[in-house]
Amino acid sequence: MKRVLLADDHAMFREGIRQLLTHSGEFEVVGEAGDSASTMQAVRTLDSDVLMLDLSMPGRSGVDLVRQVKAVRPGLPILVLSMHAEDQYAVRALAAGASAYLTKGSRAEVLLQALRRLAGGGRFIGDTVAELLAQQVQERTDRPPHGALSDREFQILHALVDGESVTAIAERLHLSVKTVSTHKANVLRKLHCASLADLVRYGISHGLVESGTLPE
Repeated sequence: MKRVLLADDHAMFREGIRQLLTHSGEFEVVGEAGDSASTMQAVRTLDSDVLMLDLSMPGRSGVDLVRQVKAVRPGLPILVLSMHAEDQYAVRALAAGASAYLTKGSRAEVLLQALRRLAGGGRFIGDTVAELLAQQVQERTDRPPHGALSDREFQILHALVDGESVTAIAERLHLSVKTVSTHKANVLRKLHCASLADLVRYGISHGLVESGTLPE
């Protein structure tokens, strides 16, 4: 039976995944974590065959956490299971070292199939992600402006268009307000936005946020 480490900040979601894996008869959850710090502790101390990782947890999260896990345990396959659509984070997560990227709307059988592949030493690339990877190779010069952002800048962009303040972002990501402000300024410059309202419009028009209230 393959051992899965489950990292997600929603206890009810972890319980649902635990039941699914237990009922499959193929996997067992050997540990759970609800934030980035406990995830790293579990990665260091527990024997696991696959890490199932949410990108949006308290503390150092997102693509940075994928890199941190791979730095500690390079051979541990990471299956990212995220609320974010594939076109937002999948390519970045895979480039950081993840072996699979699925959204939380994926069917249970697809999730089990991905886990089997990773536990066997492979990678799992779904049709949507494969298309995104192909587009990145074939159309790199035509990518949208936010494609040129660093991973941290992209994370800050998402938080800003979701309505988070600079102070709130700094606290959640354990950064200084000055650092977040610098990232914000770089994002505005690279996306040719003159204000936060322009940035929200950009996010809405490029599908980075479903809806938004424009700042005054």
